[in-house]
Amino acid sequence: MGTRSQKARDAQAGSVCPGCGRPVPTVVTRHKTLGTFVPHWGPGPCDNPDCSRSAVREAKRTG
Repeated sequence: MGTRSQKARDAQAGSVCPGCGRPVPTVVTRHKTLGTFVPHWGPGPCDNPDCSRSAVREAKRTG
C-alpha cells in the first residue's frame, strides 16, 4: 500500500456539506502535536447559496 493511513485517505476522498448534502472541497489545516505540525483534512466551505451553512451567504451577511 502507501504510507498514508486509511483515515487520511478517507478524509481526502471527499466531503459533503452537513447542511445540504452537496459535495464540498477538502481543506487541509494543521495543528501542532509534540512539536511537529500534523495535517488535518476536513470539509471546506459550502458554495451553495441556498444552504444554511453557505460561505456565500455568510459573506453577504457580514459584508
